[in-house]
Amino acid sequence: MTDIHALAAELSEGRARFLALVENVRPELHRYCARMTGSVADGEDIVQETLARAYYAFPELKTVPPLRPWLFKIAHGRAIDHLRRYERKMGAPLETVLDSATDAALDPEDAVARSEAVQLAVSRFVELPPAQRSAVILKDVLGHSIEEICELLDVSEPAVKAALHRGRTRLKALTSAAEQLEPARATSLDVARYARLFNERDWDGVRAMLAEDVRLDLVGRSRRTGRRDVGGYVDNYSALHDWHFVPAWLGGREVLAVFRDPADPSPGYFVELAFEEGKVTSIHDFRYVPYIAREAVLVIAR
Repeated sequence: MTDIHALAAELSEGRARFLALVENVRPELHRYCARMTGSVADGEDIVQETLARAYYAFPELKTVPPLRPWLFKIAHGRAIDHLRRYERKMGAPLETVLDSATDAALDPEDAVARSEAVQLAVSRFVELPPAQRSAVILKDVLGHSIEEICELLDVSEPAVKAALHRGRTRLKALTSAAEQLEPARATSLDVARYARLFNERDWDGVRAMLAEDVRLDLVGRSRRTGRRDVGGYVDNYSALHDWHFVPAWLGGREVLAVFRDPADPSPGYFVELAFEEGKVTSIHDFRYVPYIAREAVLVIAR
């Protein structure tokens, strides 16, 4: 084995060990990031950024920090950067809100507040300013203590309590309003064709839809580029006889809901495709991150 091959094998083994180390905390990171961004797909992108940053920073650490709070601190920073990058108008910046917060009275029924927050749709959290959103998610969805939230956000206890109080008050108003599912929308011709070819087991037809430079992200597992390599991914699906795709919508994103068992009315996960002139240019397959399906609200297309 050459030096370059030995190095590649060593790096691959190190990455696998790191992912195994963070496996248990990853679903919690996603619950936080999905609610911060208002999207389960964007939330997973933030989780991947978080883990990549942590992986490359790990060898440089002089002392090893407690893993869970360290990862959450990175995830929080990535989520705030995401919100700023896309210039979402969700109130004052986090620092401004927390710096100006006062010690508001905080005497809520924690169990009720937590129940309301857990049951609220992921997308509704973006209606809170970032500071309130962070405090409510960390306390009522993930069960962090006030002290842990102070350390993670690097702010005072009165500031956290004020943000939590205001966020809970706003969420109570949201949960009292009647929530409506997104209305069913028609599917695009390209997505409908891809689903039809898959369900008919026309694998040559599916492969023919792939662009020469198609990119595959088998989220949490591997990435491939080019029709030949991605064609092997299609071959793997050909062995799964009962699985079928159904066009659906996830927020404003068109996806394919994946049903693995004809007797199960709920999809196991989803796949997101991008097209250009009728050819598939990218595939995001969420098969290996099952916690996403538990958070997703998929609306089957008309």
